[in-house]
Amino acid sequence: MTVTGADFVELDRIAVQEAVRVVDLVTAADWARETPCAGWTLRRLVAHMTAQHVGFAAAARGAGRDPEHWRESEDLREPAEAHRSAAATALTAFAEPGVAEREFTLPNLGDVPGSRAVGFHFVDYVVHAWDVAAALGTTVEFPEHVLGAALDVARAVPADPGRRGPGFSFAPALEVPEGSGPLAEALRLLGRGPERWPARG
Repeated sequence: MTVTGADFVELDRIAVQEAVRVVDLVTAADWARETPCAGWTLRRLVAHMTAQHVGFAAAARGAGRDPEHWRESEDLREPAEAHRSAAATALTAFAEPGVAEREFTLPNLGDVPGSRAVGFHFVDYVVHAWDVAAALGTTVEFPEHVLGAALDVARAVPADPGRRGPGFSFAPALEVPEGSGPLAEALRLLGRGPERWPARG
């Protein structure tokens, strides 16, 4: 994945803050809702999001090889609070000087340049913010430049079927109808079918 000229640290901050906002909308009655992540309830999705924040923060500080940092908690009694705390941890780590020049160690990818790693985290949280909003029947609120950057990253993610599907970050890419907006196109390129859910981009 190569997207030049993007300030992924700032873009990621916006995406993560929006993800926190929509997760904070979840009520106790919502955690069992289905999500666009096949087979995952909202509780499982937010547990994954929380673990990824912690893992990326660890990777930013040179500890990404330790699988403990990436492990999902089996006891999230307050999922939104845990997610909010983990998001703050990731944003703090990414805000440290020189993070884009560091090398992150990521599961299944090995050593990745910091700017690329933060770009992965960024597009993941644009998508996951939408996942949560879609499950709740609401919408995400992203500035146009954020959606444009997310689309650029989505277009750069390899579409090789051997790297998509179960066990990988994204499902196989879907066909993009003519006239799709940037969020809808990015979602479809990353395997989401936005027309199936109440919240559309």
